[in-house]
Amino acid sequence: MKLLENKWAFVTGSSRGIGQQIALGLAQRKCNVIVHGRVESHTAETLRRLKVYDIQIYVVSGDLESAKNVEAVIQSVKAGLGSVDILYNNAGFQNVWKPIWEITPEEWLQSFQVNLFAIIALCNAFTPEMKKRGYGRIINLTSGIKDIPQLAPYSVSKAAVDKYSRDLAAELRGTNVLVNYLDPGWLRTDLGGPNAENAVEAVLPGALVPALLEDNGPSGRLYVAQDYKYLEC
Repeated sequence: MKLLENKWAFVTGSSRGIGQQIALGLAQRKCNVIVHGRVESHTAETLRRLKVYDIQIYVVSGDLESAKNVEAVIQSVKAGLGSVDILYNNAGFQNVWKPIWEITPEEWLQSFQVNLFAIIALCNAFTPEMKKRGYGRIINLTSGIKDIPQLAPYSVSKAAVDKYSRDLAAELRGTNVLVNYLDPGWLRTDLGGPNAENAVEAVLPGALVPALLEDNGPSGRLYVAQDYKYLEC
């Protein structure tokens, strides 16, 4: 099992759900974790579950619904640690279900702010240092959602994440900063709902594959967590 000792991973939206599972999976590989939630008290359960691992933990809080709030989260990380080695852009927003022609410009913008613009700001903040050090792993959460026009802001913003990830990977080619995007699958989470195909735990070990890539490995590609769900962690 490949270990990530002395590495720091920042997992946005790790107070619950998929982000919490990713944080736990990284901790199993001895990776230090920056836990993030909208409110610090929301991170309590993740912190409790991480206590069994011999790692360092740092907590930041704040929503990602405005450029100002994203910048505050970034500064909290930099004030405490300075830089990160692995960036999991997991936090996401799903609009209210309604006919596509009734979705307002404000709802479109909110989806893009959390699902795309926040990711871009976080990558802009931490990628240059990764490039200087010659090591970095960026994993942007996407979605396999399709043919659900009532959730178009969510699905369209996730499609934009895919393209942005490929463009960033092209920019970083040859630097050993690998940028990939991860489809976690349809999971029973607050976003996925109770009727989803898989339990949230099924995101592992697949979600860790792009973080565990060897130096100068694949970049700019899609990983589907459920393709790896039968592998041993």
